[in-house]
Amino acid sequence: MKTNYELRYASHPQDAKQYDTHRLRKEYLIQTLFVADEVNMVYSLYDRLIVGGIMPIGEQLVLETIDPLKSDYFLARREFGTFNVGGPGKVIVDGSVFNLEYKEALYLGSGNREVRFESNDPANPAKFYFNSAPAHRNYPDKKITKADAVVAEMGSLEGSNHRNINKMLVSQVLPTCQLQMGMTELRPGSVWNTMPAHTHSRRMEAYFYFEVPDGQAVCHFMGEPTETRHIWMEGDQAVLSPEWSIHSAAATSNYTFIWGMAGENLDYGDQDFYKETELR
Repeated sequence: MKTNYELRYASHPQDAKQYDTHRLRKEYLIQTLFVADEVNMVYSLYDRLIVGGIMPIGEQLVLETIDPLKSDYFLARREFGTFNVGGPGKVIVDGSVFNLEYKEALYLGSGNREVRFESNDPANPAKFYFNSAPAHRNYPDKKITKADAVVAEMGSLEGSNHRNINKMLVSQVLPTCQLQMGMTELRPGSVWNTMPAHTHSRRMEAYFYFEVPDGQAVCHFMGEPTETRHIWMEGDQAVLSPEWSIHSAAATSNYTFIWGMAGENLDYGDQDFYKETELR
């Protein structure tokens, strides 16, 4: 197996105004998450969230610590949330086995523990998308399915944004230190997410787009509400969203995305909204 990591520094909104397309993609887009028998991750200095992907095929993959953590175990001072966006697989935590089907999630609390990932069928490998945030204490491990989620149906087909927001690793479902994750599924004929746009100054966010049909693309919008920028993305890619930035998208097809947040507030409704006519 191979573990790859990249460090991303935080940027000031005044600086981001000057970024060209190449620089925007370099700073915020995470293009490669799933490679056979590799663990790939980005350590962001926005609330120190780690975003990554794990795709075991020929072997079990271990969640190894990385040098910036300065710890013997990845989870020594961190909590961890993962969604399986591939074939059936399992997560093995010090001998305890959690079987994850497609779109099922798992929360792991902090502690000095070994975590391994495995696919049930190498021909249909599991793909574990994960977020990890610093943790001040240990909370119990827990598997979460869509049946456990707090579901909010929002939008309309007429508005091109009919969607289900599945709040899965959130405070209404299980206790966490600061990590919050969920999955939004857009209905056929709908392409807009998170509109009207908003910011939340007390936490950052990461979006992972998947179920994007071959040959289709997602246009992710970011930036200050009066200084927006865009990044074109493909399926199985993620993007970092600073606390000062909006995070919205439209695509050439309907799609699904996983959102993850870290910061000082667990209140999902802690948002500052902007009308569509206020965006620039």
